[in-house]
Order: sequence, then structure tokens, then C-alpha cells
Amino acid sequence: MSYATDLVDVYRQAGIYAGKILGGVRPSDLPVVQSTKFEFVLNLKTAKALGLNISAGVLSIADEVIE
Repeated sequence: MSYATDLVDVYRQAGIYAGKILGGVRPSDLPVVQSTKFEFVLNLKTAKALGLNISAGVLSIADEVIE
């Protein structure tokens, strides 16, 4: 299982910051932004290899399931 920031959202935010800096805003004037979008990935192949049973409820909330 992995629960981490959504990389697409991180790259989008970095592009927005780069655009603002290229537009003339000083980097020190930009606020610090924390991630608000997270991604939950579940690897079923590894879970089965470890002998773990994953409930249907956990599978339903996963953003990505690796089989």
C-alpha cells in the first residue's frame, strides 16, 4: 500500500509557480503550498504473496489497484 501526494497535482502546482516567477513575481512573495490531493495505491500481487486478505471496502477506496 502507498498513500502519497498525487504527482500530477505537484507538477501542475510547480508549473503555476514557474509561470508566476517568469511573469515577474518574486519567489519570496509566493506562499508555501502544501499538497491537498493524495493518492492511495494498492498492490494486490504483493499482498497475496504475503498472505494478506484485502477487504472489498479497502479495494473500493483505492485510487489504483495493481494486480
